[in-house]
Amino acid sequence: MLYNILVPLSRDFTLLNIFRYITFRSASALIFALIFTIVTGPWFLKKLAELKIGQPILHYVPEHLGKAGTPTMGGLLIIAGAVCSTLLWADLSNVFIWLTLFVFLGFGMVGFIDDYTKIRHKENKGLSPRAKMLGLFLVSVLAVALLLLQPSYDTRLAVPFFKQFMPDLGLFYMVFAVIVLLASSNAVNLTDGLDGLAILPFVMCCMVYAVFIYVAGHASFASYLQVPSVPGVGEVAVFCAALMGAGLGFLWYNCFPAQVFMGDVGALSLGGVLGFLAVLCKQELMLIIAGGVFVVETLSVILQVSFFKASHGRRLFRMTPIHHHFQKGDHPLPESKIIVRFWIVSVLLAIMSLSVLKIR
Repeated sequence: MLYNILVPLSRDFTLLNIFRYITFRSASALIFALIFTIVTGPWFLKKLAELKIGQPILHYVPEHLGKAGTPTMGGLLIIAGAVCSTLLWADLSNVFIWLTLFVFLGFGMVGFIDDYTKIRHKENKGLSPRAKMLGLFLVSVLAVALLLLQPSYDTRLAVPFFKQFMPDLGLFYMVFAVIVLLASSNAVNLTDGLDGLAILPFVMCCMVYAVFIYVAGHASFASYLQVPSVPGVGEVAVFCAALMGAGLGFLWYNCFPAQVFMGDVGALSLGGVLGFLAVLCKQELMLIIAGGVFVVETLSVILQVSFFKASHGRRLFRMTPIHHHFQKGDHPLPESKIIVRFWIVSVLLAIMSLSVLKIR
């Protein structure tokens, strides 16, 4: 909004030219979202407590029984901070901004309905898996269809470590992109099982994609680094920065011991928009590296279920997702140690992902 109001005035006031720069507005969006989330956090937590929006704990995770009743649906705080900051600092005439907000809010709405249903029924039973997946699928299909209508976007697939190998998936690209969004949203949701475990790896992924999106939207940088160019998409870096700020602000209250949980409204919205950011800049496969923590968490569940069925009842891990595996056994790790170690891995994966810009 500030861009649309102030940039036309820059002809008379040259100082306002600073608002033309995506880097300046991204930094401002991050700071604004961070401050907004931290400052409004106490009021938000108080309202959740007044409304008795507490987190039910599953009986097969006895280590977490002491967390029963902790306020949940904290993802609403992330959404509020990121959306307000984006609307303030981004160029609102950019179609990619609105598509990204649509995915973010659409996935968040499905998560909100799921959380609300759980709290209302008091049985930890939200939407059925089929209903939840249908809602996410519809949002994904509409978003990807609108994206493919943009003249600056194509159906090529970038492959990490290879400069020239970019196969054109054609009509199959829509199916592929929808799968990326659905897989990403569910992966973040599975990872959100310990205090602060999911949010920092997400912020690191968001940082990686802020760089990739900025490069993809800058013709010279994209040409020099030999990555797919998507004219106009660089503006979404402002959203990425706002989301990073809101995520760090949420971590202020979600770090161990957590004062609030993000709930499905947070996990699904963050995971869904992360997948969409990867699609926007044509770096879908990079999610395997940048989101390695989320990938391992999801694979642990798939392997556990597959092995359980194939071996007629035997388990590959003590419990999945894999962060619970480290809480079990004769020498269980403290929750805080598991979280920090996963954080360290996510930082290393982010660095590896950015290095791929040159290792090609």
